[in-house]
Amino acid sequence: MDQLGSNTNMDIEKESTTFDYSKRAQWLRAAVLGANDGLVSTASLMMGVGAVKHDVKAMILSGFAGMVAGACSMAIGEFVSVYSQYDIEVAQMERDSVEIEKEKLPSPIQAAAASALAFSAGAIVPLLAAAFVKEYKMRIIAVVVAVTVALMVFGWLGAALGKAPAVRSSARVLFGGWLAMAVTFGLTKLIGLYGL
Repeated sequence: MDQLGSNTNMDIEKESTTFDYSKRAQWLRAAVLGANDGLVSTASLMMGVGAVKHDVKAMILSGFAGMVAGACSMAIGEFVSVYSQYDIEVAQMERDSVEIEKEKLPSPIQAAAASALAFSAGAIVPLLAAAFVKEYKMRIIAVVVAVTVALMVFGWLGAALGKAPAVRSSARVLFGGWLAMAVTFGLTKLIGLYGL
């Protein structure tokens, strides 16, 4: 009997310590996507402007404008998306004649704020990297290095929180970010040289 009771206690402990990581997926995806998007889009915008305009002020202003516009866009997009989900869930509860529990429903305002903050957290990295470097080539290198480190951290963080393979996740995020910056720099340089 003691052996059976002991096994039952171990089973209960296993069940209580087992965590479904897929439940983290929605907010984790939004946070990592927001931060990564802020990082990559702002860095790419700054690299594109930096390809044709070597002035530090132009790079910083374009990065700042990209950060503000991107954070607003992400917040509005998240607000609309989550509000649609909210409306669907409320309508379903009304159809099922179930009491509406507001605390269990998604919050469009929280989602919008989190998305804007995540985007801004990512966007601040290339802005800070470029802000204190006057010499053009060193500024470009500083942005690329800072963004590389941040991309690896974001990739690792997403993998760690979701209990996924860290190397594969970090590599995917890193190469995607590098590709975005390289394409933006290259195409802007070509248009700057031959198109305008």
